[in-house]
Amino acid sequence: MEENISENIHATTKIVHSSGIIPYVRIGHFDTQLNESPQNYEISLKVFRDQVDSVKTTKKTRICNVCGLVYPLKRSLISHLLVHSNQQDSVCEECEKAFSERRKLVRHLRIHTSVKSFICDICGKSFRSTASLKSHYRSHSKEKPYSCEVCDKTFAGSGDFKRHLRIHTKEKPYACDVCSKAFSNKGNLKTHLRIHTNEKPYVCEVCSKTFAQSGHLKSHLLTHSKEKPYACEVCSKTFARNGNLKSHSLIHTKAKLYVCEICARAFLQRSKLTAHLRVHTQDKPYACEVCKKTFARSDNLKSHSLTHTKEKPYACEVCKKTFAQRYHLKSHSLTH
Repeated sequence: MEENISENIHATTKIVHSSGIIPYVRIGHFDTQLNESPQNYEISLKVFRDQVDSVKTTKKTRICNVCGLVYPLKRSLISHLLVHSNQQDSVCEECEKAFSERRKLVRHLRIHTSVKSFICDICGKSFRSTASLKSHYRSHSKEKPYSCEVCDKTFAGSGDFKRHLRIHTKEKPYACDVCSKAFSNKGNLKTHLRIHTNEKPYVCEVCSKTFAQSGHLKSHLLTHSKEKPYACEVCSKTFARNGNLKSHSLIHTKAKLYVCEICARAFLQRSKLTAHLRVHTQDKPYACEVCKKTFARSDNLKSHSLTHTKEKPYACEVCKKTFAQRYHLKSHSLTH
């Protein structure tokens, strides 16, 4: 048995080309000699170490012939091999990630718990690791040791610095499994996936409306408080959202950055140009789930959906009459 396993581990040095780097993917079992479940195998630590030494450094993908998982990096494969070894005390029971050292497993386990043992002695905020605490301290000292060689922008943490670099490299390593859209950071992918799952975990405590993004909830809360903290330095007009202020500021500069290549019409915002282009293409990507009617713009679909729900979210402040669409409220307001 050990001889067969040794052959399988040795076979993990086989190189498989990959068009894209992925964390891992199961592609089946590659050794027909294995008739038992992979979980039943145990590899002696000596055999494991001997075979790890034979793994050569490469930027190409490697496969584990014990269970058929594919890894882009040598270190990922080496770590994974521990799953099949007798070093089960180095494998996380929650996510089955394996570690070469027990101390690394202990540090990893903090991800799965709410325990935050490392506390900032300045503000009292707690963290799961010393690295996170060290990075946090820079928010107090204003130290930014990571500098971009392209644009000279500086960062306090290495994670933020690495994410910034992808702006210049155009690298988007995180791809959606549903629609293949790619993103430069994992957080944006996680947020994007809610489009497919319709998950809206952020709930307004005032009206119970739900949102897919925390930023959208924060902006929505301003509609209840009527707070408009962002003021234009030119005309003093105030806005609830910083993005709206930025768009407004372009009115004063007369800048119209986004131009339609078909009719030369210019727009202040990229989203406005994107919506305008559908006039030329007749593209209507937004479909009503009730009657299947399609629309070129998402806000038109939202307004249409109210005809099915009979919801009237726009209320007149004078007489309290409600309306399904904002422009109906505006027309009504003129009667007062």
